[in-house]
Amino acid sequence: MKNVYLLLFVCFTVFHTVAQEKAPLITGKVNISIKEGTFDCDLTLSDIPAIKNYYIRLNSGMNPLHFRSKEPNDFLIYANKSFQDSTSTGESLAYYFRSNTKTSKFIPKSLQIRYVGKFPVATDTIANYSRVDWKGNIAFNQNSLRVDGNQSAWYPVLYDIDKDFTYEKVRYDIELVCNDCTTLYINGNIPVQGKSHRFKSDVPQELALFIGDYKYSKFDKTYVLNPDIDDSKLKEFGDLIESFKSYYTSKLNIPFDQATVFINTTPTSKNNAWMFVTYPSIYTIGWGDNGLKSLFNPKIQDWYRPFMAHELGHYYFGTYKVFNSELGDMMSEGFAEYLSLQLTKELLGKDSYQKNITKKINDLQQFKEEVIPFGAVKSQKDYLNRELYVYYYAPLMFEAVQKEIGDKQMWKWLATILKTETTFTNYEFLCNTLKETIKDDKKFAEIKSKYFESNRSVDNAVEKINEK
Repeated sequence: MKNVYLLLFVCFTVFHTVAQEKAPLITGKVNISIKEGTFDCDLTLSDIPAIKNYYIRLNSGMNPLHFRSKEPNDFLIYANKSFQDSTSTGESLAYYFRSNTKTSKFIPKSLQIRYVGKFPVATDTIANYSRVDWKGNIAFNQNSLRVDGNQSAWYPVLYDIDKDFTYEKVRYDIELVCNDCTTLYINGNIPVQGKSHRFKSDVPQELALFIGDYKYSKFDKTYVLNPDIDDSKLKEFGDLIESFKSYYTSKLNIPFDQATVFINTTPTSKNNAWMFVTYPSIYTIGWGDNGLKSLFNPKIQDWYRPFMAHELGHYYFGTYKVFNSELGDMMSEGFAEYLSLQLTKELLGKDSYQKNITKKINDLQQFKEEVIPFGAVKSQKDYLNRELYVYYYAPLMFEAVQKEIGDKQMWKWLATILKTETTFTNYEFLCNTLKETIKDDKKFAEIKSKYFESNRSVDNAVEKINEK
C-alpha cells in the first residue's frame, strides 16, 4: 500500500471505549501566523479527571512560559519531564507534576499553560522544503497550516497511563486569531471566513486545525476545504461520499453524527502523499493528481476510492470507538480496511474487490512464515511489519471469519465490537465479542484455532477465502 500516491496513516479517538466521564474543557486564546510559522498560546485545561498516573503531552517545539494550577488553588507549578512515555509517537514531550511527598503525582482540577512555538514554513519544492512530511507534523506550507490533534499535541493532551486512554477529545471555547489568514477551521466546527473567530464545541473533539488563505465549498452534508476540483465534480464527490456513508449506516445501524469535512492540501515535502482522519475531518495531502481529483481519474480511481472508503470507515473504528492495548492498532486499521473491502465489493465492483484481495494475498507470501497470530501478540512490536500486518494480514483474517460465519453474523460482530464497553480492547475482548455474537462454542473454537492462533493462519485464511 506504500507508494508515491498514497500512504495510509490514521489516528483515531472516541466516545465508547470506557465508561464515559465528562470530557476535559480547553479555553483560551491561540494566535498563529502562517507566514512566520508561529504559535502564541494561552490555554487552560479544566475539568481534569482525578488521575493518579498520567502524562500531559505537549509538542516538543512548544516552549512553555509556565504551568499554573488554577484550581483548587492558584499557583505556579514546576513541571517534570518523563522520558518513559513509550506510547507517544515522538512529536511530544511528556510532563507531570510531583506531589509534596515527591513519591506520587499531583494533578490540579484546572491548569493554565502559556507557551509559544516557531516551526519551519515550506514555501516551495525547489529550495525550501523538508525531506518528509507526516501526520503528526505541524505543517506550514506556502498558504496554510495543517495540524492534527493527538499526534502533534499542539495543545495539552492528557494521557491516563494505567488505562492506556488518551483524552485528546476535549470540549473547547477558543479564540483563534490569524492575521495573515482568510479562512479558519477547527475540527468539530464549520469553516469561517475571517482573521479571528471564537470557536466553541460542547461535543468533545480532537483539535485538528486547517487555517490559511483558501476557499471552501459545501454540498449537502459535506464540506470541502481548499478544493482542487470544479463545482460539477464537487457535486459528484458529495454524492459519492453520501453513498459510502449510507452503505455503512445501513450495515451497522450507526449513523454518521456530523457533517464530514474533507481537507485538500499539499505536503511540506516533494514526494509524500497520504490521507488521515481526525473525525469529522478527512485530510488528503499530495501534489497534483494525488488530491481529490484522483477520485475522477480513470487510471487510478479504482484504488483511490477504496482508500476514501477506508478513511470513512474510521468513523466507526477509531472514532465511534477507540482501540488500545496490543491489538488496538490492528483492530482500528484492520476493521476499517475490512469495511472498505465490503463497500468496494458492493458499490465499486467485484473486479476491484478481487484485485485488492489478490494483491493482499500475494504480498503476504513473503511475510506468512514469520507472521505472529493475534493470540500471540504481546505488543505492537510483534506486528514486525506494521503495514503488512494491519492493512493486509488483519483484513484477510476477517474475510476468512466472514466466510465461516456468514455476512449477517459478521456485521453483527462488528456492531457488537463497536457497542461493547470495555477498558482494554485486547485479545480477550476480540474473542469474547465474537463468541458472544455467534453463540456456537464449537465454531468459535475452530475460528480461534485456525485464524487467531495458528502459525498457518495466512494459508488457512487463503484456503477459506478461495473456497467456491
